[in-house]
Amino acid sequence: MSEKKAVWMHIGAGSFHRAHQAWYLHKLMEQGDDRWSIALGNIRDDASVLLGHLAAQNGEYVLETVSPEGERQYETITSIRKVLPWDSEISALVKQGADAETRVIAFTVTESGYYLTPEHELDQQQADIQADLNGGIRTLYGALTRILKQRIAQHGDPVTLLNCDNLRHNGERFRHGFLSFLQAKGESDLYQWVEKNTTSPNTMVDRITPRPTPDVAERVLAATGIKDAVPVMGESFIQWVIEDDFINGRPALEQVGVELVESVLPWEEAKIRILNATHSCIAWAGTLIGLSFIDESTRQSAIRQMAWEYVSRDVIPSLTPSPLDLATYRDVVLARFSNPYIKDTNQRVAADGLSKIPGMVTPTLIECYKRGETPSATAVLPALFFLFLKRWANGSLPYTYQDGAMQPDAVHAVFNAPDPLAVWAADDALFAGLAKSADFLTLLRRTVAELELWIKQPELQLAAV
Repeated sequence: MSEKKAVWMHIGAGSFHRAHQAWYLHKLMEQGDDRWSIALGNIRDDASVLLGHLAAQNGEYVLETVSPEGERQYETITSIRKVLPWDSEISALVKQGADAETRVIAFTVTESGYYLTPEHELDQQQADIQADLNGGIRTLYGALTRILKQRIAQHGDPVTLLNCDNLRHNGERFRHGFLSFLQAKGESDLYQWVEKNTTSPNTMVDRITPRPTPDVAERVLAATGIKDAVPVMGESFIQWVIEDDFINGRPALEQVGVELVESVLPWEEAKIRILNATHSCIAWAGTLIGLSFIDESTRQSAIRQMAWEYVSRDVIPSLTPSPLDLATYRDVVLARFSNPYIKDTNQRVAADGLSKIPGMVTPTLIECYKRGETPSATAVLPALFFLFLKRWANGSLPYTYQDGAMQPDAVHAVFNAPDPLAVWAADDALFAGLAKSADFLTLLRRTVAELELWIKQPELQLAAV
């Protein structure tokens, strides 16, 4: 790697990036390797206040981490050296992304931000995609189109395009979506340049990072004396696995605990199915019985049992053999979710269920049936989400639900139908080939009925598991 200064530009100014990738780059700087620094910006105008505070603090902020035992640590993170202000033309992102010093463009846009169908094709019917095909910059694809065209105009140096999301096969899926977008937009020159001058490694990222609440700043001030307008907090656990396929140099991330591997697949599958799917299961279940936080929901014996049975009976057989000890991973995950000091909300974790069901849950359902087994434990997850959506549709959720894939009229139509569950189970966007399965519908009917009884008496174990 060249000794020249290099920039890691990150799109997505949320808490996760600041508690995860920025932490790793900070640790590298602590070791004396300051060749790489971060430039942080956002595509949409929903982080301008945060970016303004960060700019006023020269990109620095305090990260609070807490262990399951309640041990808190505080670090001032210094790796964000440039804060890119938002405007409607994303001009600061374009300028930085086109700069030859920028060798990695990373992004955290969550699963729904890729606008993919269940078959992993670009969903060109989405309004945001339509807008960007007509020159807009509502999506990652539209933003990268603008950034990379300017990069080509200035010098055309290669750049790594790096996902930091929970999308399965995230590098491959993003790349296919982006190239499909360029093809649909008629950007043939840019299409060919992207094919030859970019790479998109698959990655797996992990650190539970709740939305910061005012008490984080209070603890930071008390512990450090620093009055931080934008502190962030997360659990003490952290992990990052990346396929080592960078096209124009990379930081020496292996020096700070990042696992650089040939294939990220075993880690990715374990994390998506055991951690992410279970996390959502707990959030939906906890919400349905009136709980607000992940830790208190996980400590409900019936909910913990649902999660344990789902992983043990259906996921572990689906992922075996694996280089990971899956049973140990399951137990570590449930211990992390039980951490009473994190105070992660069910609202945050429950979000984007319409993308999570097909991406995180349906593959296990399908694999169980292929093994000749009825996925009773896994069926609990879509059944919980159905009852959760029913609450949304009738206006009785205790909080605002966010879902990037939601079309409200379509969801209301499901619950206004004579048999909502039959309509919902027949949605191939959610359940792929199982949408035509009478056995699957029968399983869902039984599971939903049992869950409805459990919600009335949550102290009981669920019969289905």
